[in-house]
Amino acid sequence: MSAFKSILVPTDFGEAANGAIDLAIELGAKFGSKLTLVHAFTLPVTDGAYGAGLSWPIDDLAAAAKTELDCTLRRVRERYPAADGFVVCGDPCSQILDAIETSGADLVVMGTHGRRGLSRVFLGSVAEKVVRLSPVPVVTVSGSEARRAKAKVIVATAQPTT
Repeated sequence: MSAFKSILVPTDFGEAANGAIDLAIELGAKFGSKLTLVHAFTLPVTDGAYGAGLSWPIDDLAAAAKTELDCTLRRVRERYPAADGFVVCGDPCSQILDAIETSGADLVVMGTHGRRGLSRVFLGSVAEKVVRLSPVPVVTVSGSEARRAKAKVIVATAQPTT
């Protein structure tokens, strides 16, 4: 198994994303990888009569996302200094796929909400789309403790190259 030099960690700052960050830190420590956190936010759709005349405070949304990412990065760097991050605006799946290329990532570790049924049909699954379209391996982590425990097995059994 070859070592992962660069790990991309998309985050929405939720429980599953925090689990993915924890796993990425463990993998990064094992392989000596650089971590890159990315937060992609999108503006609500304002089509139709109800959205006419609405404008979204893009600068305020970007600033709030950057503040949250900076806070998350401070916590990450306390445990793993080789981390950086950035915020982008646009379709999360497309932005994550672009970030894989721009960051030079050779692994993606991301949280998943595990939606099923109608909520998945209407909301979609960013993680599922990234898994399907990513040019590099993707490890998904849910918010549940059982799945986090399984993810820790991945770390324990991964072999760095010498």
